[in-house]
Amino acid sequence: MNNDPPVPGPRGASIPGDLRALMEKGVSAIVSSSGLALLPSVMRAVATALCADGVTVYLSRPQSMQLLQDISSTGRIAVVFSEPISHRTVQVKGADARIRSIRPGDLKKIERYLASMEIEIQQVGFDSAFTHAMLAHRMDDLVAVAFVPTQAFDQTPGAKAGASFSSIEEREARGA
Repeated sequence: MNNDPPVPGPRGASIPGDLRALMEKGVSAIVSSSGLALLPSVMRAVATALCADGVTVYLSRPQSMQLLQDISSTGRIAVVFSEPISHRTVQVKGADARIRSIRPGDLKKIERYLASMEIEIQQVGFDSAFTHAMLAHRMDDLVAVAFVPTQAFDQTPGAKAGASFSSIEEREARGA
């Protein structure tokens, strides 16, 4: 059972404190969306950042063309954050995703993410060269996608996988 208090997110997304910390430290992040025809698109983020009012994911434009097109046309986005060593996983969804250019302040966030991912991937037996290859990008090819999470789900393998955090909190409050 999670003893950390949930961190309320904007517009109702509530993420337990320990999983928000997992998201903030920089773990594996997979971004998805769908277009108007509801066909899915997916890509690994090359970095992520959290702030008080939302989430920003950084994507390589050449590798993410369909995903960016889908986000642009619908505003829908889902991001799965997963810690490789434990498989602790949280998924957040939003409907207001906005694509923007990289700003000077983003560079430190991207560097911090890469440093964190090097540690995460080393814990499962791969050296930093693997991480650098997996997250390879040209800085001038990156775009940022910012959104406000409106839903959050526990996706850690186990009995609670797929449950929204509000329903988990409700069950735990009832003692179930």
